[in-house]
Amino acid sequence: MKVTFLGTGSAMPTGERFQTGILVQEDGRTLLVDCGSGVLHRLQQSGVGYENVPTVLLTHHHLDHVADLLPLMKARWLAGEEHLEVVGPRGTKALVDDLLSVYEYMQDKLDVQVREVVPGDFSVAGFDVSAYETRHSLPCLAYRFDDRFTYSGDSEAFAGLANFADGSAVLAHDCSFPDDVDVSNHPTPTQLGRELADHEIGRVYLTHLYPHTDGRHAEMRDAILEQFDGDVRFAEDLQTVTIE
Repeated sequence: MKVTFLGTGSAMPTGERFQTGILVQEDGRTLLVDCGSGVLHRLQQSGVGYENVPTVLLTHHHLDHVADLLPLMKARWLAGEEHLEVVGPRGTKALVDDLLSVYEYMQDKLDVQVREVVPGDFSVAGFDVSAYETRHSLPCLAYRFDDRFTYSGDSEAFAGLANFADGSAVLAHDCSFPDDVDVSNHPTPTQLGRELADHEIGRVYLTHLYPHTDGRHAEMRDAILEQFDGDVRFAEDLQTVTIE
């Protein structure tokens, strides 16, 4: 399995970090998880391209996770593609319908199939996926792929989510702010380290990084490692991780 971080930023992207998007690939299967602003551009830079992304799996519907969804539809249509599947939590169909109602000329350009999922097990784009509800300001799902890769989506750090990720070879987890920022719906490093303590996870990649984290990676990582004895790294845009 190959995981590519297309966007590791947040609702306040930087020049180096675009908004959220993760590409999951294995044995000819390709799945895009979230589609924030800049992800369409990163798809081209990755060498995969929007032509080869037939399915998008959304964690939730905040703008920094869906902003490039309609541009992806248009790009696929212009490239001669005929289909796009959009999968996500409750409300995904209303989201897609509303986007297409704003740009009516796009309504009949693609065969857009929408599927809503709930916590539990399902299949998408040939991957076996488990979903778990996170703690965020909108309904949001974390996803675990083939029991090897877990993505937290946006969430506070809490025991249930840490248990859900336990045993993963790779965990990509929201770590939006350093410890001195008072925030809800996202974790700080100390909170994340506390919840990951005593869990077996091969490697943790921190993502969904706000500009507040710039220049503070070392102290953030140290705060996590005070309680979690594991391999913790910061994800970067266009970084690819191979999971055996």
